This record gives sequence, structure tokens and C-alpha cells, in this order.
Amino acid sequence: MISIPVEVLIRGNRIFSRLDDEPSSTGLVIVKDILPLALVPALFLYFGSMQFGWEIGSRTAILMAHEVVIAISVAYFVALFFGLLGLAVLLRWMAPTYDANLEFSRHLVLIAAVATPMVIGSIAHIYPHVFVNMLAIIPALIWSMYLLYRGVPTLLETTPQQGMLMASSLIGIVLVAAVTLLGITVALWTHGFGPSLGL
Repeated sequence: MISIPVEVLIRGNRIFSRLDDEPSSTGLVIVKDILPLALVPALFLYFGSMQFGWEIGSRTAILMAHEVVIAISVAYFVALFFGLLGLAVLLRWMAPTYDANLEFSRHLVLIAAVATPMVIGSIAHIYPHVFVNMLAIIPALIWSMYLLYRGVPTLLETTPQQGMLMASSLIGIVLVAAVTLLGITVALWTHGFGPSLGL
């Protein structure tokens, strides 16, 4: 988010060509891009949860204890940080299959650029109402998917056909992971492993 500019929102076609010409080390990309991308949504969530509480449907706002909000925000940060790194690892793992560049820093830069619209959309966490968050996240998700399809051939130096297959494979993996995580969360909350909401 620091070295990947907001330009991805308005000139997604050009940003990847520019990033392709700017070599970056793996450590630098993690510190300057991945770390802030994971931290910003967690901070928005913390401030929104403490200030307004969560609104789900027509129910009154759900307020949680400060310790619970901190624990959830930290868990959110950790999940995003390792999730972004994991996506880059998955892309690197798939690279030989699709004749893509094997340089790991390029995969990290791609994931950082693709995640930027989602992170900007997470500003909706400041007012944590489910409907408001969905209105912000869905367009950001669509733009992120567009950037993924545009960015894979350019940054990972593969053909458009191979790039489309590689991007589609990653999206499939993400969807399966999201459904699995949702199922695990529901199972844990059903068995009492979750925050006390104080309803």
C-alpha cells in the first residue's frame, strides 16, 4: 500500500507494466506492502468495533469487551498477513505449470497490488454494519479479480492464456479456502469457542 500506489484503482492496465520495471526484494515487499495491507483492515475493524459495535440485520449493535475486540483484531491481522503470503506461495508453486516467472518477489508484488482495492474497501469496517461493508467490499472484490487477470501475464511473464488459467486456479483455491474457513468458524462458535457478545 505504501509502494503499491492507489493508481491500481484508476489505471490498473498500466500499473503492472510499471511494477514490472521496478525490481524489489522479497523482504522489502513484505515490509512495505504486505505488512501494511494486513494491518490497515485490522485497525479499521478495531476502531469501528469499539466506537459503534457490529450491526447484523435489524438487531441492535453488538458491543464487545475491549480485550475481545483486541483479540479479534489481532487474529484478523495475522490471518490477513499469512493469507497474503500464502497466496504468493501458491502462485509461486503454480508458476512452473504455467511457464511463469519463478521470482518470489514478483508473486508478492502481484498479490499486494491485487489486494489493494480490498484493503481500501475495508475502510467500511469503521462503521461495522454488514450491509455497508458488503456494499464496499463487493466492488473492491470485483476490481481485485480484474487486476489479478490483468497482472498475472505481465508481472509473471506468461502468455495471456496461461495467465488466465493461473488466475482462475488461484480464485478457485481462494473460494474453497473461504468456504472451509467459514465452516470451521461456525463449528467453533457452535461449540463455544468464540467471543462473548454480551447480548
